[in-house]
Amino acid sequence: MPLLTWEQHEAAVERLRSSYAVLPKDAPVRLAKQTSNLFRPRSATSAPGLDVSGLTGVIELDPQARTAEVQGMCTYEDLVDATLPHGLMPYVVPQLRTITLGGAVSGLGIESTSFRSGLPHESVLEMDIFTGAGEVVTTRPGEDLFDTFPNSYGSLGYATRLRISLEAVPGFVSLRHVRLDDAGLLAKTIAATCETGEHDGVRVDAIDGVAFEPGEYYLTLATWGDDAVPRQQPSDYTGQEIYYRSIQRRQTDLLTTYDYLWRWDTDWFWCSRAFGAQHPLLRRVWPRRWRRSDVYHRMLGWDRRFDIADRLDRRAGRPERERVIQDVEVPVDRLPDFLAWFDAEVGMRPVWLCPVVATRAWPTYPLEPGVLYVNVGFWGTVHVGPDASEGPRNRAIEAKVRELGGHKSLYSEAFYDRATFDALYDGPHLARVKAAYDPDDRLLSLYDKAVRRR
Repeated sequence: MPLLTWEQHEAAVERLRSSYAVLPKDAPVRLAKQTSNLFRPRSATSAPGLDVSGLTGVIELDPQARTAEVQGMCTYEDLVDATLPHGLMPYVVPQLRTITLGGAVSGLGIESTSFRSGLPHESVLEMDIFTGAGEVVTTRPGEDLFDTFPNSYGSLGYATRLRISLEAVPGFVSLRHVRLDDAGLLAKTIAATCETGEHDGVRVDAIDGVAFEPGEYYLTLATWGDDAVPRQQPSDYTGQEIYYRSIQRRQTDLLTTYDYLWRWDTDWFWCSRAFGAQHPLLRRVWPRRWRRSDVYHRMLGWDRRFDIADRLDRRAGRPERERVIQDVEVPVDRLPDFLAWFDAEVGMRPVWLCPVVATRAWPTYPLEPGVLYVNVGFWGTVHVGPDASEGPRNRAIEAKVRELGGHKSLYSEAFYDRATFDALYDGPHLARVKAAYDPDDRLLSLYDKAVRRR
């Protein structure tokens, strides 16, 4: 994809502004996007979405300064396609191709470099934000709008342009899959590796893990390689082989940097199995271009629309399902407690593990700076019975995470009461900043979006 001109960018911003101006004052403000990585239902609306069709590209790339000027709706897939030919990538590249840079910054993105690079917003140098007042405001670190924007999910506006720092990367990534049989040892190994930046004397540039079963934990330790021709053929998990299964079967592996960044997207971690995409025979005829997270997300939307899984459950006499699709952060020393509780009360496997350290304080997602947390991601359904719509497992998870001193991302369903929500996400501060940049209250509040599902 060629770089855009600044004139094209300004024209796209003007179209966004014009589409906002014609919205009825009482209409909910939403983006007219083709893809989404949110998993919370929303109330229906007939109002048109904001025109962001021209805000999907890269404007400028400076390989010497290692910076890029990127539009807010640019997907990480397109961003990586622009930076990798220069041996560069964003400091944190979320796992799914169609996550947008603006979405990762206004929400929360995380990946295996987060133990040393934090979250995506921590490598942003400057942003233009289209606010509820219909204005584009340029903001920088240390300013209220900038610092409150992460985890605001559109309640403060939408990023139209972001200047980001990039890091140099080689062409290949070497992997070590280290098995651990005890959750306590797992937590200690994560802590030691993240503190020293190495394991068994070998540098670690990225780290994540998978808990397959109680007593079967794997850490995947990634080391950036060089651009020379590798001594072994890099693995390809976009064909018949499936990445997450290789973790149990191999002690070492080699991927191109490109394939490493998208290793989880091809099978949506392990969730593609729900659609039959991992069956060997079906996989042979499933086009490669359809082995990607946004395709599975659309298929999941069809299931919800036509009630397919629930109809099959009723026909088979199975209890009603509760969707348990969440990412939470818990302090590393409480990880064994959470996994033990989760196994007993929820019982969903596999579970993704990803260490993260926030480099500074962010008011609306107050991870303690410098403290090592572990993101635990779990995505699926649990048969719970007639109270499934009340979210009993999700509510229990929220309570447990709070008890352990952790936090929960808000890209999926949330069930907090208002007082608890405001305490966890600094609601009073968010409300003050929102009032300053959205004086007519045109944008939905974060509570309305995340909990009331408006």
